[in-house]
Amino acid sequence: MRARILSISYDRALLSVRQHLLELEGYEVVSVFGFDKAVEQIRAGRFDLVILGHSIPLTEKDDLLKIIVENGSAPVIALFRSGEPPLANVQASIDPFQPAKLLAAVAQLLKATNPSDPKGQSG
Repeated sequence: MRARILSISYDRALLSVRQHLLELEGYEVVSVFGFDKAVEQIRAGRFDLVILGHSIPLTEKDDLLKIIVENGSAPVIALFRSGEPPLANVQASIDPFQPAKLLAAVAQLLKATNPSDPKGQSG
């Protein structure tokens, strides 16, 4: 099975680019725009990894992190705005405009949660 990644953003263009980039790497990606849709997906689906886009306001990122932890605590990558303070319960913070670093962090976190499957894919 391919690793399932939930990608959340308030920027539709970047959300689309991120989804395409991750799908090219072989991941199954569910992309959602906005807080309510994100909460709905977090509660309904099982994800191997969650990516919080830099366009999400900091207070809403904190709220989403609490909900993620309450619903299974998938590893989280937070894309950050310049000058944004670090978030608790985040396994990686990455500049949103460095796709190679994002892909490396995704692969590393998925490998850490499933060491026998370096890209989070089986079968």
